[in-house]
Amino acid sequence: MGNLFFILLGLFLLIIGGNWLLKAAVALSLRLAIPKIVIGMTVVSFATSAPELIVSIKAALDGFPDLALGNVVGSNIANLGLVLAVTVILGSINVRKSFYTTDWPVMMVASVLFVGFIYFDGQLQRYEGIIMVVFLFLFLVYLLRFQKSAVVDEMPEDDTPLPLYKTALFLGLGGTALWGGSELLIDGAVGMASTLGVSDRVIGITIVSVGTSIPELAASVIAVMKKEKAISLGNLLGSNIFNLLAVLGITSIITPISVLDQGLLASDIFWMLGISFLILPLVFFPKGLRLGWRDGLVLLGIYSIFIYMTIV
Repeated sequence: MGNLFFILLGLFLLIIGGNWLLKAAVALSLRLAIPKIVIGMTVVSFATSAPELIVSIKAALDGFPDLALGNVVGSNIANLGLVLAVTVILGSINVRKSFYTTDWPVMMVASVLFVGFIYFDGQLQRYEGIIMVVFLFLFLVYLLRFQKSAVVDEMPEDDTPLPLYKTALFLGLGGTALWGGSELLIDGAVGMASTLGVSDRVIGITIVSVGTSIPELAASVIAVMKKEKAISLGNLLGSNIFNLLAVLGITSIITPISVLDQGLLASDIFWMLGISFLILPLVFFPKGLRLGWRDGLVLLGIYSIFIYMTIV
């Protein structure tokens, strides 16, 4: 019971910490007169990936690499199989052209790159992390140069500059909450894994990954209720790209990651590749560039099978 409390409290702190950090980051960018398009693609993306990043770095440094990897792989599966599924079940979404010109191809390249690095030797080395971060940097440069219209302003309500003391306060509170939340979440997750007699990977790929996907799920449901399509497919694919290239890239640069539970290599990474690839035919069939409730049910069904097979 104590472990579950630690996990829930840790997730709560990660969510509010990420939100405070996001507010501070956007306010700071506006104060420094950084163009809004740059804020949307760099500052906002990094800030919304902060919970995954902090949890993965902390888990890897504490000697729980499967928690770090499971968190990211599970998060990417949950973003498509759970968050996107629930969103399109509640209301269909039209898919932008940038889906097949940029977002989906880059997500698949990032996924294949990660799988190629980790599958053969079961390790994510420092130089591989550097390659992933460089690829992310080149992707951002490409977006800035050629795909400005593909970038959606997700947070128009955060565009008012904050007073400097509020920015500093949000920055301090957000950083502290993220650090405290990651400590509690990892302690609770490791404790729960040993209590239930399952591996860190299983806890990472189910409870921890779903927990760090809660902000995207909440934002998606709110957007549908407000009849706004603020959370587009592009946003979720972008989140997956950042999870792989930024979170795992930066984590492995700080400390190389080795796989302990072979289930990650034998099963999880292929589920991630499979559900990522499946988005392409779902977007084009039966109606071109549109996702409806039937697609949502297919994704949710696949995600349910994945969770069942992981736990059993």
